[in-house]
Amino acid sequence: MRIRWGKSSGFAGDVAAMRRYARSLTRDRDDADDVVQDALVRAIERQATYQEGRDRRRWLLAIVHNVFISGTRREAAEARRNDRFAETQVAHSDASQEHHARLGEIARSFAALPEHHRAVLHLTAIEGLSYQECADVLGVPVGTIMSRIARARAALRQQDEQRAEPALRIVGGRDGSRTE
Repeated sequence: MRIRWGKSSGFAGDVAAMRRYARSLTRDRDDADDVVQDALVRAIERQATYQEGRDRRRWLLAIVHNVFISGTRREAAEARRNDRFAETQVAHSDASQEHHARLGEIARSFAALPEHHRAVLHLTAIEGLSYQECADVLGVPVGTIMSRIARARAALRQQDEQRAEPALRIVGGRDGSRTE
């Protein structure tokens, strides 16, 4: 069965519902857009499985749900692999204890990035590929590479800021920085 995707078919309303649902699931606009994009690709690829008379919006929302759940499971598995990877990377370094701990934080932050962000950062920052070369490797436009790098850097900064420990507060004693 071929599905009508045009404006007159109410497709714009379906996409709006998909975005709302994806945002509800992901709690993040960018992640929701990625889920909707993946869901639309999956819907187009599998439109032959769509049964005539079935509510198209519910079918699309089910695909959004399945894409989100699959992504969540994949991310959990990746997180476990990444933790093990970060531990092995830090274990093989000869840095001082402080640098060793910092390298561990960086490795964990890098490993915690979504796969598509990690891929572009690795290809550009570690392998030294240009944005165009990276786009050729991944088969995406250069603008997508630039966007992913910006998001990955922002995520790393945010993780670093969240790790910043609050200053210790001396209770019942004197703080050396005070001049009383």
